[in-house]
Amino acid sequence: MLAYVARRLLLMIPMAIGMVVITFGLLLLIPGDPAAVLLGQEASAEAIENLRNALGLNDPWYIRLWDYFAGLLQGDMGTSIFQNRPVASIIATRLGATLELAIVSLILATVIGLTLGVIAAIRQGSWVDTATMLFAQLGVSMPVYWLGLLLMLAFAVMLGWLPAVGRGVPLPEAIGAMFTGNFGPIWDSLSHLALPAIALAANSAAVISRLVRASMLEVLREDFVRTAYAKGLRRPRVVVRHALRNALLPVLSIIGLRFGALLGGAVLTETIFAWPGLGQLTISAISQRDLPLIQGIVLTFAIIFALVNLIVDLLYAAVDPRIRLG
Repeated sequence: MLAYVARRLLLMIPMAIGMVVITFGLLLLIPGDPAAVLLGQEASAEAIENLRNALGLNDPWYIRLWDYFAGLLQGDMGTSIFQNRPVASIIATRLGATLELAIVSLILATVIGLTLGVIAAIRQGSWVDTATMLFAQLGVSMPVYWLGLLLMLAFAVMLGWLPAVGRGVPLPEAIGAMFTGNFGPIWDSLSHLALPAIALAANSAAVISRLVRASMLEVLREDFVRTAYAKGLRRPRVVVRHALRNALLPVLSIIGLRFGALLGGAVLTETIFAWPGLGQLTISAISQRDLPLIQGIVLTFAIIFALVNLIVDLLYAAVDPRIRLG
């Protein structure tokens, strides 16, 4: 197992190199001049040219790419053009908020998706099955920004139950305060987290529920499930311990992929709800043509996604002994 993990971690190196090269090439195609954006419309051509020279924007693309890789080898992701701070430091201050939103959304989507998928499978053809698939169709079809605005209008503006924007107390700090008997921070954190997490999780919950239903229906027809019923085992035990465990393998794959989709969806969700994470930072960096910051954010997302896929592969072995023995 350790050798497998080591190989996967080593494979992340060429993946990161390829991601950096592709992102760098795409950034070269983005219209607009960072120096002109930074100095404003009234800046002279000479001032813009001097700033471009100072930032290294006039260097050939291969020199700039080489310098970036040289900095990465030293742990330097560059310096933000507009904030004049190390990119790694800026990302570190925002990464926690994005991971908090993405992880909570993934947990919410997984719980809802598994529950609805299992219920729909064991009640195939009933009104429960129909209602579940209708929810799944709505969840897949509705854009995250539209659902976010509807949730904000309903629960923040009309009902006034939940705050519309902002993060509140970071969830890890709120959980720590809860164990000391202070429940105010956890309510503040969850109330700010509820709307963006639901908006971000809806699409993934719908996809997971459809896949769980299809996988469960296939497993429930297997001989070992009928044998379990013939032995007199109760239905909940057969469904959870026998059928669901064998139906989880394709579900684990989609959960890992959905985490990447959640990171991408966080860009829109964080913008709508003013969530201070990497998604909101990405929009700001693109509008300002802050190339080093965009490059650092994309590289960070790629590494997180690769690590999540590694964790999913390890969970495969935990769920299916055949993979572990193989």
